[in-house]
Amino acid sequence: MFLSVFDMFKVGIGPSSSHTMGPMVAAAKFLDLMRTSPFEFHGLRASLHGSLAFTGVGHATDRATILGLAGYVPESYDDTKAQATLAEIEVSGTVSPEGLGTLAFIPKTDLVFDYDHALDGHANGMILMATDAQGDVILRQVYYSIGGGFVLTEEELSAGKDTDDGAPVPYPFKSATEMLEMAKASGKNIAQMKRSNEVARGCAESLAKGTARIWQVMNDCINRGLERDGILPGGLNVRRRAKGIHDALLAERGMNLKAPHTINDWMSVYAMAVNEENAAGGQVVTAPTNGAAGTLPAVIRYYLDHVPGASESHVEDFLLTAAAIAGLVKFNASISGAEAGCQAEVGSAAAMSAAGLCAVMGGTPEQVENAAEIALEHHLGMTCDPVKGLVQVPCIERNGLAAIKAVSAASLALRGDGEHFVPLDACIETMRQTGADMHDKYKETSLGGLAVNVPNC
Repeated sequence: MFLSVFDMFKVGIGPSSSHTMGPMVAAAKFLDLMRTSPFEFHGLRASLHGSLAFTGVGHATDRATILGLAGYVPESYDDTKAQATLAEIEVSGTVSPEGLGTLAFIPKTDLVFDYDHALDGHANGMILMATDAQGDVILRQVYYSIGGGFVLTEEELSAGKDTDDGAPVPYPFKSATEMLEMAKASGKNIAQMKRSNEVARGCAESLAKGTARIWQVMNDCINRGLERDGILPGGLNVRRRAKGIHDALLAERGMNLKAPHTINDWMSVYAMAVNEENAAGGQVVTAPTNGAAGTLPAVIRYYLDHVPGASESHVEDFLLTAAAIAGLVKFNASISGAEAGCQAEVGSAAAMSAAGLCAVMGGTPEQVENAAEIALEHHLGMTCDPVKGLVQVPCIERNGLAAIKAVSAASLALRGDGEHFVPLDACIETMRQTGADMHDKYKETSLGGLAVNVPNC
């Protein structure tokens, strides 16, 4: 089992990796399919199903699908150009993706939110169709956005293509138990094994440049969030809070009577800054998803800004360790809120963050595994219930609290010797079972929990 660090940490746009980035990626894949087809196309249609339908508007799924069919991709997304493109599509009723000419596409009629027919493969399903001059569908493909920006066709999901089928890697651990056994046998830590796997599929130079860019985008996102105020879009009238909290924290620096627990506010504000940017549709990095994008950058920033002896040279080890844990969770359970609730998103992010922090603070592989288990264990059962389908309440604060839990988990693990009662593998399997048993109304549909018990207009 191998998932690259660049699969887990993808540069994209908010507010959701599964509901915004995924549909845009799916549309790009469909355009590529059309380009290899012998047919002559005249129009496009799309239907959104399951969670993509129920919370699609709040997550900008419709907007992402329209732009994706117009040729936009998350990695190079430009919001100014996108706004102009959306206005043009509204007037012309057409899109013009590269190499396919001008195609009829009227969003109000050709993009359907189908609330009545869930697709079998995954809660986040969509169907993309291309039509001929008579309006008949001549090309059709079902796509599933399975979390974290990962997208599979119906056929790929059925064939198990969400598992690795690439060239062999030196340390192909697919469970935490195997990971620890390989670490013991090799004398390497988790980051070193992960680095060897990455280099086996690429090169050391591209790994170094790529991880440096990941952290740069994460850190830039924190800084933007700390500088901006105002009301977040979507209609809930949620006010950005990160700037105000950060300004107050800066003003309190040097005060002799500052309470020790103020450090929690620093962790929270870093995470909230990211998730406020995400809620505004800004550039973020999946970690492992957009809804959980603030937790891991907040813990790295906490490490760099507040831990004596911290060094930015250790950030790559942090990311590699976190990616190793994320791969175990994705392979053996889920990182999708629509599939397993927020335990799969913020819980996974906390586990990744705890493992990464423990590693860069000198933790052994056993302590790192313990840190990840502690963090994940105390998110088990967490529902995904965004008010009005927006990635704002409770998502923004939830990332801050997850960062605090992650740091606490790493600290507890470092106080021990790695021996602990509940193995990480058992915790991941428990998360999978809990997600399977969880009612759909608590899995990103906004049909239960806070989403129905808090006035949202």
